Amino acid sequence: MSSEPEGRPAPPDPMKGVRGVFAATLVLESIVVLLALLVLPKFGTGATAVGVSVITALAVAMIVAAGLQRRSWGLGLALGLQVAMIACAVLVPALGVMGVVFALVWGGLLLLRRDLARKMARGELPSQQMRDQ
Repeated sequence: MSSEPEGRPAPPDPMKGVRGVFAATLVLESIVVLLALLVLPKFGTGATAVGVSVITALAVAMIVAAGLQRRSWGLGLALGLQVAMIACAVLVPALGVMGVVFALVWGGLLLLRRDLARKMARGELPSQQMRDQ
């Protein structure tokens, strides 16, 4: 006789929630990038076709990357977009500053993910405790 009933659902995957936070952060970040279009005319040569295209492409890439966070390479894509956002400081200095701010946010998220993975490995999560009973 097994300790788990046959119809009992599998415990939730905590990493799924973390990937959801990653996706939400990318969506918020894409909004910030699109808002940079409002300040682009005030810097340098103004709203050139190249500047508008790069900023729009970055925002679209972030939205697409948000949908790809369930893939094994999704996190790497998100982190690569952080580098691209910081590099956009050439077009809009304020966007580069926001890129650094979001890079710090991503650093915090990666620490959260590492802490969760360690707790999972030790079996300390509440969902793991319930399963053992």
